[in-house]
Amino acid sequence: MKNMLYMSIIIVAGMFLLQGCDNQRESSAQGKPAQQQQTSSAGVIVALGDSLTAGYGVELDDSYPYLLQEKLEADGYSFRLVNAGVSGETSSGTLSRLNWILGQKPDIVILEIGANDGLRGIDTDLVEENIDTIIQRLSDNNIITVLAGMKMVRNLGDNYTYEFDSIYPRLAKKHDVIFMPFFLKDVASIASLNGGDGIHPNEKGYEIITENIYPYVVRAIEQLGKSGSKQS
Repeated sequence: MKNMLYMSIIIVAGMFLLQGCDNQRESSAQGKPAQQQQTSSAGVIVALGDSLTAGYGVELDDSYPYLLQEKLEADGYSFRLVNAGVSGETSSGTLSRLNWILGQKPDIVILEIGANDGLRGIDTDLVEENIDTIIQRLSDNNIITVLAGMKMVRNLGDNYTYEFDSIYPRLAKKHDVIFMPFFLKDVASIASLNGGDGIHPNEKGYEIITENIYPYVVRAIEQLGKSGSKQS
């Protein structure tokens, strides 16, 4: 019920996500490190996605990539985390800038994308094809993927909603990637955890998202350790 309520809210306020939130595009598009002060790192983690990754509506140091790096460092993981979220981006946009992402030489990519595709009613076959290609190219470059699932509004019809929601678990199984079923778990539909538009998490919301995604990222780090150093 919470997810359904949230998705009813998101269709009303969806244009905030779709219009690009350009005031944050410049910093996120350049892939700013999650924190300004960097020490020597064991590797690079890129948080790749749309405004939910970029941190629309909050300060950069309240976005989940920044909070995630803080938590990793507190637990002794010295990875450099890059926020490569671009507000308003679709899966096609992410695919088009993937060469730039690969140029950052990440060891791990946290992939959160697709909400804008769904809000625009883009054919789910295309969305799946794009995300499929992104994951495959990351794998071809020996990059571990943490795939964050997304869910879509019921207003678009049961068939579209079902097909969209099915994309993520299907691709996670196909590529055997680390899978977080719903990026907004425990945050969606809760007014106190979201900003005024009802769809972008606030500071407290991002704290919960960070806690929820953390074990998946640790699993990726452990997997990286087992597989040895990434090949150049």
